[in-house]
Amino acid sequence: MTTFSRREFFERSLLTAAAAAAANISATSICTAAEAAPSAAGPSDRLGLVIVGAGGRGTHSHMPVFAGLKQTEVLWVVDPDEARGQKACQQAAPGQKGRVPKFARDMREAFADPAVDIVSIATPNHWHSLAAIWAMQAGKDVYVEKPISHNVVEGRRCIEAARKYNRICSAGTQSRSMPGMRDAIDFLHTGGLGEVKLARGLCYKPRPSIGPRGTYEVPSSVDYSLWLGPAPEVPLTRPQFHYDWHWQWAYGNGDIGNQGVHQVDIGRWGLGETGLCRGVFSYGGRLGYEDAGETPNTEVSLFDYGDKTLIFEVRGLPTEPYQHAAVGVIFEGSDGRTMVMPNYATGIVYDKDGKEERRFAGKGEDPIHFANFLAAVRSRNASDLNADIAEGHVSAALCHLANISYVLGAPASREEVLGHMPDIGGPAAVETFERTKRHLDKNNVDPGVKLQLGAVLRFDPSREAFIDNAAADKLLTREYRAPFVVPETAKL
Repeated sequence: MTTFSRREFFERSLLTAAAAAAANISATSICTAAEAAPSAAGPSDRLGLVIVGAGGRGTHSHMPVFAGLKQTEVLWVVDPDEARGQKACQQAAPGQKGRVPKFARDMREAFADPAVDIVSIATPNHWHSLAAIWAMQAGKDVYVEKPISHNVVEGRRCIEAARKYNRICSAGTQSRSMPGMRDAIDFLHTGGLGEVKLARGLCYKPRPSIGPRGTYEVPSSVDYSLWLGPAPEVPLTRPQFHYDWHWQWAYGNGDIGNQGVHQVDIGRWGLGETGLCRGVFSYGGRLGYEDAGETPNTEVSLFDYGDKTLIFEVRGLPTEPYQHAAVGVIFEGSDGRTMVMPNYATGIVYDKDGKEERRFAGKGEDPIHFANFLAAVRSRNASDLNADIAEGHVSAALCHLANISYVLGAPASREEVLGHMPDIGGPAAVETFERTKRHLDKNNVDPGVKLQLGAVLRFDPSREAFIDNAAADKLLTREYRAPFVVPETAKL
């Protein structure tokens, strides 16, 4: 068996993606395309790059890929936390023959550099859309992490900016590029399970308390105003500055927007749904502890697609897997068989008795998805992208719609939640509720503790607005703090 170094793997991924785009080949043959791909670009063809965000994704995924390719050079690292940013600059040097990127706290400084071709965004969620829009307005192509937006409206603005400025803009939902996943979805779309009208997404990912709510000191290395950007200028209320912003509404979207957007994306993709849902309903709570977090650690969301339903579950308390998956997707076929995606790259078909029948598997590495982005940058054809910004918008927006239902809800007993279960999902929705109730019992959540019973919201996908619900429409966007304002369509 041939083995490759990390750098060789990156290069082969890029060449494979380029050849696949050029030849329009199927996912089943993508792994052999590198043999016929042209030689790698020389130094004169190198693409200059900015990495915005020196946290986990920025330094552990974006940095080693882009600093390790002959075709790209990381010219800048941007982060409001100078300590993290300077450290990331040094991490890039070994992969770039000692060339150390410049550092900036303010992304606008790096975007003004004419040597920059690409901006790769791995910031907190509340910065994703504005950073992408600013970059595209500066003439750069963009790779933006999931969720591509903090709210529905700004995601739509990202699409508009990409089209207006003719920029290549890819979303970071990398399963769209994984050969095994692509083959599995192909199998579904060609009737491999018969009719598929129900998809279940799971984020069974235990999350401990983030500590008591209070007033805390911002690290001295952080420019807090730049970190806040579009968000209100308020004191820090969580003990840990980095990462735990995911669980506060001003910056994050909870685990449905953090982890779950991947599984929502796969679920929607497998169901063959290209747009937003017709209705949404969520229930849950932040249960098992009281802390500085605001988003639910237990959330069930039902998405109405007419004759199809997507159910998504967040479980932040300890739990057992469900149907061979903890963080994954389950498709139920009309013939009683199921397909389970237990990770980002694999699909497993089970027969009616739960016995494995068939497996679709392949590489599940980030470089494959980055390579697809770079191939589209070279071709200047957005249709070459496996996860165009428009796909990223729809999947992120579904997560936002679910959270809007939750936020507009009211406390209710478990019996009241079941009694108010809307006609979305039918028996599967009731079965999911019963499993959720047993899950809470196993975690010793007092049965008397009330859940948040979300609002049942009807939605018009053509307008990207709710039907006769001004309160819900208001939550499709946010109040922006000047000058960090996502522009209206007319001002793009």
